[in-house]
Amino acid sequence: MAEALLYKLREFFLIVCFVVVGHATALAHGGPHGVGPGSLADLAEELSDVVVNISTSQKVEARRPVPTPKVPDGSPFQDFFEEFFQGDEEDKGPRKVQSLGSGFVVDAQNGIIVTNNHVIDGADVISVNFSDGRKLDAKLLGRDDKTDIAVLQVKSSAPLKAASFGNSDVLRVGDWVMAIGNPFGLGGTVTVGIVSARNRDINAGPYDNFIQTDASINRGNSGGPLFNMKGEVVGINTAIFSPSGGSIGIGFAIPSQTAKAVIAQLSEFGETRRGWLGVRIQQVNDEIAESLGMSEAYGALVAAVNEEGPAKPAGILPGDVILRFDGQRVDAMRELPRMVASTDIGKEVELEVFRKGEVLRKQVVLGKLQEANQIAMVERAEEPVSANEGATSISELGLMVAKLDSNWRERFGLSSEIEGVVVTEVASGSNAEDKRVHQGDVIVEVAQEPVTSAQDIRTVIADMEKEGRKTVLLLLSNSSGELRFVAVRLSDTRE
Repeated sequence: MAEALLYKLREFFLIVCFVVVGHATALAHGGPHGVGPGSLADLAEELSDVVVNISTSQKVEARRPVPTPKVPDGSPFQDFFEEFFQGDEEDKGPRKVQSLGSGFVVDAQNGIIVTNNHVIDGADVISVNFSDGRKLDAKLLGRDDKTDIAVLQVKSSAPLKAASFGNSDVLRVGDWVMAIGNPFGLGGTVTVGIVSARNRDINAGPYDNFIQTDASINRGNSGGPLFNMKGEVVGINTAIFSPSGGSIGIGFAIPSQTAKAVIAQLSEFGETRRGWLGVRIQQVNDEIAESLGMSEAYGALVAAVNEEGPAKPAGILPGDVILRFDGQRVDAMRELPRMVASTDIGKEVELEVFRKGEVLRKQVVLGKLQEANQIAMVERAEEPVSANEGATSISELGLMVAKLDSNWRERFGLSSEIEGVVVTEVASGSNAEDKRVHQGDVIVEVAQEPVTSAQDIRTVIADMEKEGRKTVLLLLSNSSGELRFVAVRLSDTRE
């Protein structure tokens, strides 16, 4: 019996050893499923011809010479100061500044090349250097500073090789990627890493959704392609996070799904043509969601509706929360501008909005976004005003408020078109102060109910407390009539 048990244990031990050795062998060859890179030499060789170096030059005005310090006549430092501060005569004219970046061919037949806008920004001359030594002058077809993409065109007598785009939406964190570019002007350089994160917002523009990678990306890699293991372009290398200017393993690329539409429009029209909804929006945080009675904090809160925009005739109102756009869930406010911008102008889309506890569906025909159309909210600073005659305390909000009359309008510079209750003082240390409620702000609505007096505010707050709400949503207007929503936590303090 003991011998049989010993035999079974030895057999089990051998099986475990075989499994461990087999797993280690699989990892050595690219992971347990054999999907990691062994050698990338064949792939790098195949793709090197589609990647190009971009060199630019521009003329800049010479800096004004710094006045030479006065020194006593005959001083031994006189010649030194004159040479150091005044420089050579030839430095007084315009200077030529050169820069380097990367790019890649996307249309071999028409010579279309993609790079970053910041690589060619301000350039007088743009040259494209190919891996076989050719150097061709490039024409700028179009550029988009919001996504940092530029499209160039060259005329080549020899055939070109173009890259193909892949679907960046199917990328997963941990997938292998390869970057080819021109770091520090060294020429074609290949680096490999993984997708570290997706949908990164680095405050580079209104449509940020960058791929983050630890593949080495340095200065000069900008505009170069990020490939998947099939050799498809899944991103355009654009930015790095680095205190030193060199790679520390945090690089960012524009996803191919964002870039493809922009490239197509720049190639055809020389400009981008984005959809426009005509609303100013805010993030829905936990406090705002609670004040609206939402079970989950997501979507985009409509702070204002443009009178001439497409949302107005569709019946979209301030205070609506856009939950879905054209069938896509809006998880965060910053996703909505990207969804709208990538949708065809003139297309009728369905919006799913949350309004006073109900989910409504609205049909909107998108317009064309003009440069003048802004969605950013303007903040302002106020000069403190001490007089509070005729004001009433709303201790639950930490505010002193007053009925809006001609005196208060004149004091705070409020137009006659603004209606509501004016804030005359904000309690120090209050939640309202933390939320940047200022003197001179006008409370237009409380919990989506219009108010014209302190009593109106008290009535709404009482109803909110009966429902067990801990925050109240205020719609505020500044002196320019710009609206914004603020969720203020109710205080337990009573008069």
